[in-house]
Amino acid sequence: MSGSNRDVSPIKCVVWDLDDTVWRGILAEGDALELHPAITDVLAELDRRGILLSVASRNDHDAAWAALKRFGLDHYFLHPQIGWGDKSESVQRIATELNLGLDAFAFVDDQPYERAEVAHHHPGVRCYDSAELAELPARAEFHPRFVTDESARRRELYRLDGVRREAEESNGEGSNAFNRSLDMTFRITRATVADLQRIEELTVRTNQLNATGRTYTYEELSGYLDSPAHLLLVAELEDKFGSYGKIGVALVEQNAEAWIIQLLLMSCRVMSRGVGTVLFHHLINEALRSGRSVQADLVDTGRNRQMVLTYRFAGLRKADPLPEGGHRWTYPSGEPKPYPDFIKLEVPDLATSRNGDKSLSG
Repeated sequence: MSGSNRDVSPIKCVVWDLDDTVWRGILAEGDALELHPAITDVLAELDRRGILLSVASRNDHDAAWAALKRFGLDHYFLHPQIGWGDKSESVQRIATELNLGLDAFAFVDDQPYERAEVAHHHPGVRCYDSAELAELPARAEFHPRFVTDESARRRELYRLDGVRREAEESNGEGSNAFNRSLDMTFRITRATVADLQRIEELTVRTNQLNATGRTYTYEELSGYLDSPAHLLLVAELEDKFGSYGKIGVALVEQNAEAWIIQLLLMSCRVMSRGVGTVLFHHLINEALRSGRSVQADLVDTGRNRQMVLTYRFAGLRKADPLPEGGHRWTYPSGEPKPYPDFIKLEVPDLATSRNGDKSLSG
């Protein structure tokens, strides 16, 4: 099975075979290994675009990892799966570790059997013959529209997530205690022109925690920056290990009676940090503080069930249907929503300021 130019949804992670793919030769047979002549440039370019890279190889782990280190390529690969199990199982483990859907994966292998085995178990994974390796960066599915600061840092952001996970596992005190130890700051700011590429990227990449599944282009988003009737916000999270980058977006239509949340999304990478509802709760609280009611659009895409639960647990009720499907939900209560007590919340005064001045709350 081979990828095609019809596959235009973006690839977020490429999983590589090693023998006769990344290098020429069979490690276990004692061959003198040589790198594929294009592999170094291909890996560097995909990494620069923010496409994650991993390995699924039938090999002795220590010997294969030592070879990758000798070639200076080991730093590119997250959660490599090197052993003797099925490649489909390896791909699944990588997807689980990265918390990404399998339909965002590509798999590159020289063996038709291995590609067929992965494709059989994971039909959404796009599989490529290693003979196509040098041409992959030119294909549409490997071309994000923008390369943002977060794109260029994506491997490092995921690496830090791995450091946090290891620290949590060794902590032994449970996730709540660990989250308290992170000294997290959740920052909400008005979007600027410099944020628009990242916001577009988030609407395209975020599926599980996107309340409507809507995507927005740079051009569409730019129209909201100076709109007196709209509020476009971005959220950023950092802790003692470093920044998670821009991880949340909200678009709110403001009228005399209500704040209408038209777009609400959070990166799946922060799900385990207990901050998934902070942006949502802050919008509710600011709307109430301004004396207006809260409405929020929700379209059940089949992949965003967590957002359906979030709306329900927050006390929203399903109301009028939306033209494109889904419903507009309402918050019937005037009660403010709580924030986690283990974060510092930095926010602008959304109810009164449109010039970017900030206040501190939380």
